[in-house]
Amino acid sequence: MKPRILYTKPSITQAEVAYATDAAANGWGERCYEYITKFEDAFSRYLGVRHAITTSSCTGALHLGLAALGLEPGDEVILADTNWIASVAPVTYFDAVPVFVDVLPDSWCLDPEKVEAAITPRTKAIIAVHLYGNLCDLDALLDIGRRHGVAVIEDAAEAIGSQWHGARAGSLGTFGTFSFHGTKTITTGEGGMFVTNDDALYERVLTLSNHGRARGQKKQFWPDEVGFKYKMSNIQAAMGLAQIERVDELVARKRQIFSRYHDQVGQLGDIQLNPEPPGTINGFWMPTAVFSKESGVTRDKLKDAFAAENIDARVFFWPLSSLPFFVPKPDNANSYGLPERAINLPSYHDMSDDDICRVSEVLLSVLRKH
Repeated sequence: MKPRILYTKPSITQAEVAYATDAAANGWGERCYEYITKFEDAFSRYLGVRHAITTSSCTGALHLGLAALGLEPGDEVILADTNWIASVAPVTYFDAVPVFVDVLPDSWCLDPEKVEAAITPRTKAIIAVHLYGNLCDLDALLDIGRRHGVAVIEDAAEAIGSQWHGARAGSLGTFGTFSFHGTKTITTGEGGMFVTNDDALYERVLTLSNHGRARGQKKQFWPDEVGFKYKMSNIQAAMGLAQIERVDELVARKRQIFSRYHDQVGQLGDIQLNPEPPGTINGFWMPTAVFSKESGVTRDKLKDAFAAENIDARVFFWPLSSLPFFVPKPDNANSYGLPERAINLPSYHDMSDDDICRVSEVLLSVLRKH
């Protein structure tokens, strides 16, 4: 049998091992937050934002941010129907109402026209998820947010390295969130980051993230309110610091892998890969192939073909509204149609050119059969 090609795994070097070892051996007592502070500082400098707070997950970062915005039961939050559950789960924690709108057929991200049409007096926020590294139309969404007095939140969990006309993904919204899950371009195993340029929002999230203990509170172990516990450990942050110090290298390799795929299959009319519109940079976290309706290629045929070649492949996200605990919205035609003829492609940093050719050949062989 041919060797297994994984769809993802992290790039870990001696730098991560050295920092994590130091944190495990010495990062206690007065040094218990040392790597957390260094990671937050390095991340905020990379992103070009004033504030960054490490969290245990991107979901936790979203939860904290929504709490700081004052989300209440009955408030509405607009987001794309094409997403992973993590983007909407925190909305439900407040008994708020998720409003799922359709995505664009090319970026697979929020359709601004559908967002505008979904605005009501109850709309509290728009969550713009930069899917697979692809960028939402931030100019349009930020304009909608300004005109309607609605917060625009960037869920940049998958978009480290992506840039919107010179600004890094996650840096333009009311706040941004990131994931450092083991599948991501940079990782701490599990973990996330909350970022913002809003000083007051930062202080609010900082308090909420520390069990409600305000930074200026003089009384020891005195919470000013009931908060949350979404902290990252010093050891995780040590790994994160090493990863953010390598971020340019890690993103460059992701872009190189995507370029190889594009050379192999990106010129074919029946296969659409992740877009990179003029003026933007795509971090290409997860190269994805969407087949045309006319091709006759389906998700199940792709899964079977990859399995036969001992290659991992992920399915495109199901529509959130198709899940049993939400109200179906089949009128979101793109969100319902794209997953039926799409597949995520392996893209871990250590892939060889031969590996990429093997993956590409599966795509081509499936296409030839139809």
